[in-house]
Amino acid sequence: MSDLEGYTDRTEAGIVLARQLEAYRGRDAVVLALPRGGVPVAWEVAESLDLPLDLVFVRKLGAPSNPEVALAAIAGLRGEVLVRNADVIRASGCDAATLESLAAREREVIADRIKRYGAPGLPLAGRVAILVDDGVATGATMRAALRAVRAAGPAELVCAIPVASEDALEAIRTEADRVICPLVPSYFGAVGAYYTYFGQVPDAEVAQILATAQARPLGKDRA
Repeated sequence: MSDLEGYTDRTEAGIVLARQLEAYRGRDAVVLALPRGGVPVAWEVAESLDLPLDLVFVRKLGAPSNPEVALAAIAGLRGEVLVRNADVIRASGCDAATLESLAAREREVIADRIKRYGAPGLPLAGRVAILVDDGVATGATMRAALRAVRAAGPAELVCAIPVASEDALEAIRTEADRVICPLVPSYFGAVGAYYTYFGQVPDAEVAQILATAQARPLGKDRA
């Protein structure tokens, strides 16, 4: 598949993004992945541009009748940032108590992932933060992630995604200083439709990528 139509896999998507982020090579920047699907994409960006890699924890709150539909999203080490999809909430008839119950469940998932992967350890204040995921449908999760990272005081907040819906991009642009998205289909189905291979990313792969990223020398530290 060509870059204009889609990607073979997350690795190719990351390579394409890295080319469009070349201006950040040599900058005081950090690549932040949204686990789990964003991690292989972000790794290609970080490796190509010789930048450190870390995580930003975020979880979608799926509608009880259809978990793929995002009512809202939470982000942060305690899931303290909440972004609502107001139109979806109204259409679903979801009340505040149900939304809080969903949020509580997803906060437990975040806590579990922090135990698995470790808490983010790279300082962000005054640096360029480049948030990477494998694609965006509604934008709720990315908006929550951007708000959580914005609170850490980066000098510039960049969102880099391989594919997104037009509506999601419009919402994301209100949160990020710069948005990079090579593929914006006129009709958006689902993120996986724009990949030939789009299986779930296992925890073991995430852990391996993080270990490799943390162990490799960067910039002037290279032999």
